[in-house]
Amino acid sequence: MKFEYELNPQTIEKNSFLQIRELTQLDKFNLDEQQVVMRIVHSMGLPEAASQVRFSLNACTAGRDALGLNANILCDVEMVKQGITKRMVNKEPMCFLNHEQTPALAKQKGETRSMAALELWRPYLAGSVVVIGNAPTALYRLMEMIKQGADKPALIIAMPVGFVGAAESKQALWDCHKEIGVECITLLSRIGGSAVSSASCNALLRCNIGEYY
Repeated sequence: MKFEYELNPQTIEKNSFLQIRELTQLDKFNLDEQQVVMRIVHSMGLPEAASQVRFSLNACTAGRDALGLNANILCDVEMVKQGITKRMVNKEPMCFLNHEQTPALAKQKGETRSMAALELWRPYLAGSVVVIGNAPTALYRLMEMIKQGADKPALIIAMPVGFVGAAESKQALWDCHKEIGVECITLLSRIGGSAVSSASCNALLRCNIGEYY
């Protein structure tokens, strides 16, 4: 049996984004926002996900500027970290979930490792790009930290997936981002995940080098 399928990666990507533009309602988004939305749709295969994407007023500009200055990229899980396109960054993204101090901090405080790991973010938070794709508890803790006076990231990309706390944590961020003074990109409802979150960061990195679809 012989299968007929496209082999050229550039052709595959080009045709994918042509279809995404045809299938996705993008009119309400500006040029950079469209690139993020299309990457979200591409990573999920769900054009309807576009209706759940939310951008704060200066989210893409703040994220692009920070990434252009080699800002720290802080990730909640290793899958998000590994999803950041390494050829586009000059500084290794950081994840402290598996840091040797994290289990002890989590046990001491009686909380998830994802929450405890954020204590190790503190020296790196100012002006960073935060990418949360898995743990709603990490997003809640980040908001708590900022409200309590922790340094603010330049941008929070928040797209945790799941049935317990995911939709609620993202809605909470969207509802309070102006109050706590942060720019954010989020994907409301239960959908999301590591691939979607890293794809959103990658979209901003691609904009910075002029890769647009």
